[in-house]
Amino acid sequence: MTATDELIYLDNNATTQLDPGVIEEMVPFLREHYGNPSSGYAFAAKARKAVDLARERLAALLGCEPSEIVFTSGGTESNNAVINSALQCDPRGKHVVTSAVEHSAVLQPCQDLTKRGCEVTFVGVDGDGNVDLAELEAAIRPETALVSMMWANNETGVLFPVEKIAAICREKRVLFHTDAVQATGKIPIRLRDTAINFLSLSAHKFHGPKGVGALYVNRRTRFHPLIAGGGQENGRRGGTENVASIVALGKAAELAAEYLSADKTQVRSMRDRFERAILERVSGASVNGAGAARIPNTSSCSFEGIESPAALLLLDRHHICCSAGSACRSGSQEASHVLRAMDSSGDRARRSLRFSFGRFNTDAQVDRAIELIPKVIEKLRQMAVPAHGSVVSPVATVLPAAPELSGGG
Repeated sequence: MTATDELIYLDNNATTQLDPGVIEEMVPFLREHYGNPSSGYAFAAKARKAVDLARERLAALLGCEPSEIVFTSGGTESNNAVINSALQCDPRGKHVVTSAVEHSAVLQPCQDLTKRGCEVTFVGVDGDGNVDLAELEAAIRPETALVSMMWANNETGVLFPVEKIAAICREKRVLFHTDAVQATGKIPIRLRDTAINFLSLSAHKFHGPKGVGALYVNRRTRFHPLIAGGGQENGRRGGTENVASIVALGKAAELAAEYLSADKTQVRSMRDRFERAILERVSGASVNGAGAARIPNTSSCSFEGIESPAALLLLDRHHICCSAGSACRSGSQEASHVLRAMDSSGDRARRSLRFSFGRFNTDAQVDRAIELIPKVIEKLRQMAVPAHGSVVSPVATVLPAAPELSGGG
């Protein structure tokens, strides 16, 4: 494969490459150690011990107790479980507070609550994606059952001050949940030093497999299971454990902890170098959330004079994988709700691209992306305004065949 044919994967917020060490540890539990961990004989003990080890490894990454970990099918289930539990455990609670920029796995169940007679307050953000703590605190009422705020935004990488939010909620005697799907494995987390009641995560965001995740439930917090039956996970999540994937999650957590403890700066350095080059080489480019604290791997860039769908098509033709926002929105014609919340009067929601880096990216790949992306943006701008002055859709122009870019394929 030549350099021009190499896949450049810059969509690590959508999913990540499985770490080879994760695969190696997972495979035996797909082949020979296939026992049900709930069974009482010695053959099943291997699976049971492996699940226990995974729980310990994840707890070490999160800075909590192993008993506070509940394995789930992923972040979406974990988020839904928390929202369901909060309302079940507090029947007087008829109000939930969340942000306007949450992932759909929080927004959708919150919107569904309004059909059941529950009120939801969606706290807005400023132009950099920051939430106003005073506004958030003012939104909490006596009947508020839950406050749910993401730790790191999946589209912009903007970090919310969740530890401060959790402290406010504790003072108000309200449960606090954070969707940490994009934060886990990317920044240090020490839950035992916080007032966080619940935290959601997904393995496939930090080099584990898809279809497995976890929910942190503080040991002093009441919890009502979303899935009942069987008594697994200490009665907090029914269903036979997905042992191989849980083992893989545990290994991915161990590797992530090692990566963080070694104070690696590779990903942040690649992201920052990429941003500097794009801002220097592309006129009318800007970084969404540049004025806020962000996770080290995410760059949401806005480009004047283009439309995101056309850019994605042309970049894909040149083997660069990125996105216009959340992978869960792909195929939707609706512009990003996150970017609209940050810029309600502008159009950057329709001209932005998200590039998210991972530890398996290389400097050579970043160099190639820096070379190609300005050419793609310039080509799209040329196609959008032909010589005779009429404006045509870049999407329609790109679809038949990607034009050659000068200086590279």
